[in-house]
Amino acid sequence: MDRIPDRIDSRFRYILLAAQRAEQLLKGGTPKIETTETKPTRVAMNEISTDLIAWDYGPAPEVDEVEEAPAET
Repeated sequence: MDRIPDRIDSRFRYILLAAQRAEQLLKGGTPKIETTETKPTRVAMNEISTDLIAWDYGPAPEVDEVEEAPAET
């Protein structure tokens, strides 16, 4: 891994995406790229680097309003 693809905001997210994709490959997923790599993690990293894996942040979390308890006197 020389550099993180431009569309990924951090190295942490890149590793999470690659790990999730590698797990899919280990469970029988079909690689989306032809490569000489045999390790699922390397295949996943190559797929992400070539923009073959779609991902997003998902829906924004809902914010719950917290009611303040009345102060005891």
